[in-house]
Amino acid sequence: MNAPDIAMRPFSMMRAFLATEAAGGMILIVSAVFAMIVANSALSQIYVEALHYHLGGLSLLHWINDGLMALFFLVVGLEIKREVLDGQLSRWSDRVLPGAAAAAGVVAPALIYVLVNRNDAAGLRGWAIPAATDIAFALGVLALLGSRVPSSLKIFLTAVAIIDDLIAVLIIAFFYTADLNLVPLAGAGMGLGILVLCNRFGVRSLWPYLIIGSAIWLCVLQSGIHATLAGVAVAMTVPLTRTPGKPDDQNSPLYRLEHGLHPWVAFLIVPIFGFANAGVSLAGFAPTDALASVPLGVSLGLFLGKQIGIFTAVWLLVRAGWAERPRDAGWRQIYGVALLCGIGFTMSLFIGGLAFGEGSHQNDAAKLGVLLASIISAAAGYVILFTTPNRDNLDLKAAIEKAH
Repeated sequence: MNAPDIAMRPFSMMRAFLATEAAGGMILIVSAVFAMIVANSALSQIYVEALHYHLGGLSLLHWINDGLMALFFLVVGLEIKREVLDGQLSRWSDRVLPGAAAAAGVVAPALIYVLVNRNDAAGLRGWAIPAATDIAFALGVLALLGSRVPSSLKIFLTAVAIIDDLIAVLIIAFFYTADLNLVPLAGAGMGLGILVLCNRFGVRSLWPYLIIGSAIWLCVLQSGIHATLAGVAVAMTVPLTRTPGKPDDQNSPLYRLEHGLHPWVAFLIVPIFGFANAGVSLAGFAPTDALASVPLGVSLGLFLGKQIGIFTAVWLLVRAGWAERPRDAGWRQIYGVALLCGIGFTMSLFIGGLAFGEGSHQNDAAKLGVLLASIISAAAGYVILFTTPNRDNLDLKAAIEKAH
């Protein structure tokens, strides 16, 4: 690959993605705060009853978590496929650093959670809650910092979050799947087979993928596998066509579907999910309840486990010469980003519901741990990055002083 080829890799798509995610993160933060206010106000009973209102055989909360979030997972799958085939993760050299950081950032929090909950057999089911980083929330915090953070670190954070989203999807598939119903599962498999054939025969219209994809979601919903995984599976079948010299081919089916769905997911679906799942009534909690094994394990897993796992992995790989440090980023800035990875909001709340069941006391306790860790991680990461001068700014200052 020559220099012009490298220069033409899809940075414009990445910039648009970062901008949308950052803005969506701001809205997500507001929706989470609003949910906490409503859940602890005179409207709390209305809030709970509305979420459990049944429509078409499912509660509103069920429609949000299994229906709308399938679109979230569809976009996640599209992003993973695009980045691996034609983006920032398209070469093995690009995958080493964020891949190792993401893996360590999943293992370390899980180990801490298991250590804290080793004497709580029921609580151990939530071991994966602190596994994933909330990309929208984290990029929302980075957006507040502007040029203080080099763009290489924003891309690094995005890559880490995308990879650990993939790991979280695999965890859900293998560890949080109920008893299987083979008949609808076979139907989902047939639907995926048809979409694979559509891909192979060059079907570029999105309608077959959307219509058959909806049927696949319905089959997966009935199969015992969590319905949102249908979104990832369907995403893998959507064609990514590439035109020489145009890394961001706007005629590509994958490009059109991702860019069509992304604003809806970032600005509507994820905030709705946040509002529906972040509202924890504190009426039944005493301050000491935050030290119970489940919320403590989640909090320490996200806040300590993420920063330890990610920063250590980056430091070891760079010191060993197996990877290069993100461009123009100092170690203090890398540590600040590792802290931001402790924001585990969306996926952590989602896994908590799967682990303990919606409405259970343990799930509310896990939510409390997620909220505390996410707030502390966001604040700590912001302070570290805000108080660390950008290397570009230092170079500019040195050049001005030298000129005088």
